[in-house]
Amino acid sequence: MTQFLRLLAEPDKAAALLEVCGKQRAAGCGQNAEGPDPRIFEVAPESFAAVPGKPFAYWVSEAVRQVFKRLPAFECEGRTAQHGGSTKDDFRFLRVWWENANDFSKWTLFAKGGAFSPFYADIYLAVKWQNDASELEAALLHKYPYLGETANWVLHRECNYFRPGLTWPRRTNGLSFRAMPRGCIFADKGPAAFVADDSPDALLALCALVNSLAFGQLVSVQLARVELAQSFEVGLIQQTPIPDLGAEQQARLATLARRAWSLKRTLDTINETSHAFLLPAALCSRLGDYDPAVIEAELARIQTEIDANAFDLYGFSEADRQAATGGQGAVVSEGDATSAAEDDDDAQTDHGPQTTDHLLAWAVGVAFGRFDWRLATGERKAPPEPEPFDPLPARSPGMLPDGAEPFHAHPGILVDDPGHPHDLARLIEEVLDEVFSDRWSVVGKTPLATDHWPLSTDIRRWLQREFFAFHLQRYSKSRRKAPIYWPLATPSGSYTLWVYYPSLTNQTLYTAINDFVEPKLKQVGADVATLRNKGSARTRDDEKQFEALQAFELELIELRDTLLKLAPTYKPNHDDGVQISAAPLWPLFRHKPWQKVLKDTWEKLKKGDYDWAHLAMNYWPERVREKCKTDKSLAIAHGLEDLYIEPEAAPKKTRGRQQTKEM
Repeated sequence: MTQFLRLLAEPDKAAALLEVCGKQRAAGCGQNAEGPDPRIFEVAPESFAAVPGKPFAYWVSEAVRQVFKRLPAFECEGRTAQHGGSTKDDFRFLRVWWENANDFSKWTLFAKGGAFSPFYADIYLAVKWQNDASELEAALLHKYPYLGETANWVLHRECNYFRPGLTWPRRTNGLSFRAMPRGCIFADKGPAAFVADDSPDALLALCALVNSLAFGQLVSVQLARVELAQSFEVGLIQQTPIPDLGAEQQARLATLARRAWSLKRTLDTINETSHAFLLPAALCSRLGDYDPAVIEAELARIQTEIDANAFDLYGFSEADRQAATGGQGAVVSEGDATSAAEDDDDAQTDHGPQTTDHLLAWAVGVAFGRFDWRLATGERKAPPEPEPFDPLPARSPGMLPDGAEPFHAHPGILVDDPGHPHDLARLIEEVLDEVFSDRWSVVGKTPLATDHWPLSTDIRRWLQREFFAFHLQRYSKSRRKAPIYWPLATPSGSYTLWVYYPSLTNQTLYTAINDFVEPKLKQVGADVATLRNKGSARTRDDEKQFEALQAFELELIELRDTLLKLAPTYKPNHDDGVQISAAPLWPLFRHKPWQKVLKDTWEKLKKGDYDWAHLAMNYWPERVREKCKTDKSLAIAHGLEDLYIEPEAAPKKTRGRQQTKEM
């Protein structure tokens, strides 16, 4: 037998080590009357052979180690776990789903890990998989020419793409499996698991088992460590035991997992960037009960029941259960998990308390025709909840359905201009009037508890000073920044055009000039002329107004001239994504961090770093066409495959001995 000391929980490990060693010496002399120390383990080294890899898993019982011999591994009986593909150029080939929400011909939803979230997590990324990822494969071969005729070691086309399954973040603070809907690609950072016949009940029952403390304990045994931020590789999951389930056991576990998935999805219905979004927290009670504390309590109860069932199925003793529950497993509670996801922004969540900002941001979306206010007024009923493995929709249920009349018809642009028919601040007030009737007032910011709470905010001031920073933060995910409401403003911010990215076309800037800036200039010019004509009769107040109007007129002229300069060559394409599409307009954004991002992007566009973008072809067609001759991926991106010239195959090298013989 070999003795092992376990001091992970000790704050002062040096002192604890001295204490334990002292007790061992005393016990050896027959002087220890305190009984066995729980920090000391005596294990026969040969018993580690039961666990794959023979790790020094001394802290668990022999019965737990023997589970690996007694039960079949995950990778058998029709079950399989797989790691997926990688783009090697995420900025080019990945988008957040709202950047290309209506084009599933080119973009396919992409499960790429994320934060700790068992049972449910939204899939918010999409990968360019058009024509079976031909452009992506060509880009890989251009970048790694030694791959030869295939890039399969990166794309992994042999994987069960598009099938329903379970996915998990490969590296997080805790192991968490969740439902992966039908129709997705999955990544190396977001591996996936499948069952033989894609049975929803079999998948859900499996989801319950692999999210249990017992399964987590068996995973940690193989890792031989239990620290947070572990890497849960596919091979590790494949060799972890899974008990056989009878029909009744499968049905029970599937029911529990289905309910957990539904509760977790309910929490996500207040997140406006989610596929599950319905209404902000201030309004969601109008669709039924929404109490996060009650939901979390029920989730905890479900987890406890799943753990109890799994312990029984694995045959854990009471002592083994206590050891797993005491934190020796790899699973941690969601509330305690601080994500160590490989994509930093993946850790963002909107399950926390919402404030007035969230309600006002929703009202902005209603004004632009993005969200459906009728869900809040009861004129439209919420659609039924989907099944966990149903394909994700192109629009969240809270968005305005195709063909429905918007709250306000507009040309893709709203404006911060009191008295204008497309004034965004006034439209926000009208939305809130429609939803709250006489139950709100406008005075300063307060968090919202219920839909009866008085809204207190100076909406125009909020729109000018706070909204875009809030919007940018919420619409940034997985290192992508993708705001969809663009404030194009004068240098002082005295006049702002709000452009709606989904409605963006090559005519948008002309519309801004002709329908907004020119009429405003005409109005301001008339006011300036009136005051100028007063001459010496102008009062002190008139003089102040005269100076302000002259400055405003100059800013409007500068805005118009900038737009006129940009408009002829500005031909945006939504395939380029938000950041590329907004880059030429960087001088018109006043939010400094976003302006810097766009300016840097524009400089890279000019240098040729993003010649795959449609905008690059618009501005530098000769350069891009020349590159298409040698880079097949660029030729595919621009529909110019006829320009690509296949290089001649390099001659095979003759071995040195043969060369010598010939000479």
